[in-house]
Amino acid sequence: MSDNKFQNKYRIPSARAQWWDYGNNAAYFITICTANMEHYFGKIIDGKMQLSPVGVIADVFWHEIKKHTDFIELCEFVVMPNHIHGILIIDKPATDVGTDVETGHVETGHALSLPPSPPPPPPPHPQPMEQQPNLTPGQKRFRNQGKNTISSIIGGYKSVVSKHARRLGYDFAWQSRFYDNIIKTDSDYQRIAKYIIDNPIVWEKDRFYSEEQ
Repeated sequence: MSDNKFQNKYRIPSARAQWWDYGNNAAYFITICTANMEHYFGKIIDGKMQLSPVGVIADVFWHEIKKHTDFIELCEFVVMPNHIHGILIIDKPATDVGTDVETGHVETGHALSLPPSPPPPPPPHPQPMEQQPNLTPGQKRFRNQGKNTISSIIGGYKSVVSKHARRLGYDFAWQSRFYDNIIKTDSDYQRIAKYIIDNPIVWEKDRFYSEEQ
């Protein structure tokens, strides 16, 4: 991550890192925007985000990710009028980290900024979905993600927010893609975390700022 990412404006990369397995242990800075940068999530008033009903849905289901995804840590997160920022950390134990299918390399390193800890006990063997009658449709979408990668996690999150919002009768759509950065150092992590926390305060200077329509 270059040093100029957080000089007032955050530069989003145009493409994902082709050399990286996004199921690897790491900290990831995620940005997801609404379609056409519409202010679906609410508004900033006096430097504080006031969530709309759709903003509440986006907030709630982000925090649900940890309940339905193995070996994930949720760190700093903010819902803004037309986008969300969050840091996700994948921290699989060494025995659970697979081989990169493209390179054949086995990744065993732990995510940065997490203290070393013994591997957790293996999760119980999952029941077939039809034998889990208490799962909500949203939980089933999270559980049905397959490989534990950033793409599957964010895809599940975007899907459940969209479907829940529309089921309740709210007009809502995401931008088709999302943006991610692999956080490589603790100093980068601290800078990004501060950027996320301060985002509502400096909204009018933000890259994604626009007047409410």
